[in-house]
Amino acid sequence: MKNKTLGSSLIVAGTTIGAGMLAMPLTSAEMGFITTLILLFLLWALLSYSALLFVEVYQKADRKDAGIATLAEQHFGMVGRILATLSLVIFMYAILTVYSLGGGDLFSPFLTFAGEHANTVAIITFVVVFAIIVTIGTGAVDGFTRLLFIAKLIAFATVLFLMLPKVTLENLGAMPLHHFLIISASPVFFTSFGFHVVIPSINNYLDGDIRRLRIAIIGGTAIPLVAYILWQMATHGVFEQVQFIQIIRNDPTLNGLVQATYHATGSNTISWIVRTFSALALITSFLGVSLALVDCLDDLLKRVNINASRISISLLTFVPTLLIALFYRDFLAVLTYAGQMFTFYGLVLPVGMAWMLRRKYPDLPYRVIGGNFGLFIALILGLLIMNVPFLISAGYLPPVVG
Repeated sequence: MKNKTLGSSLIVAGTTIGAGMLAMPLTSAEMGFITTLILLFLLWALLSYSALLFVEVYQKADRKDAGIATLAEQHFGMVGRILATLSLVIFMYAILTVYSLGGGDLFSPFLTFAGEHANTVAIITFVVVFAIIVTIGTGAVDGFTRLLFIAKLIAFATVLFLMLPKVTLENLGAMPLHHFLIISASPVFFTSFGFHVVIPSINNYLDGDIRRLRIAIIGGTAIPLVAYILWQMATHGVFEQVQFIQIIRNDPTLNGLVQATYHATGSNTISWIVRTFSALALITSFLGVSLALVDCLDDLLKRVNINASRISISLLTFVPTLLIALFYRDFLAVLTYAGQMFTFYGLVLPVGMAWMLRRKYPDLPYRVIGGNFGLFIALILGLLIMNVPFLISAGYLPPVVG
């Protein structure tokens, strides 16, 4: 019998390690390694905390397969459902668009037969192929994620094995060009721990077992944190800051990252492995978030008494994603917007629901540490991160490179 807790942990980790991680070097080049490390630990702690708040809230959920919007309605009425649904759906469409664009960037160089349309063909192929797996169901995503996760770990280990020996203390010691960049980069980094969309799916998959859900979340987030630290050490330590900034300003995409790897190492082998790892990271994240969006739309349709087939819901999931990816191709801009949406439902919303739940049920069996003071701090940080794009536009914060 397969271990569903392990499978759920890998879905969490696989969903987490995706475009947010790949975009880290693109947005942190001007920050330096030490500042980037501080931001990583802060956001990991914050988002692990908010995920455990969801676990706390699920103790009093009406049903084990309840989606986030259903939980919001349970505590805030129809207004809560509408806000939660809008933020959740917009975020997931945005992040799936990011993954599709990244997949197009990475696979288009291999589609030379398509000429100038290679990127378009790559995006369409990427979306269609993996949409089929998601349409089959959670079990298929679990099995496929296990295989890809192993391949991703091998590729990642190979990248580290080849790049870490080239790390220099001089590059790691590069100072931030602007200290407030740690705030400016937070929306993009925020999506690097954006696994919360799969919590309803794995809660249902684990039959509402709170203990197993906590294990899956804690174990699933520990893997990405370690991976992110090593990834940042490899990129910041190998790339000379000024040269890296110039390359990604010219090409702020995942192809730019691959090209920067080649310029820094002079090795086609290393740049090819970085491309392979990036592709595997995008695929596992695409599968996890797609699964979550399918479940979210199914939950929404059931709310209005519509029992749609799996295929119909999949079409609602992937057709808009494909259309947005084909007509709006700014990778970092979409990722920043996704981070803004995710901050609301992944941090602000669970804080609000936990606060309401604690007022109704002061003697819950499981309660996240920190009390109401922890909820207040998390809320303030969430509101700050949500407003980062506006603060950058107004000139109060420096823009990230790219």
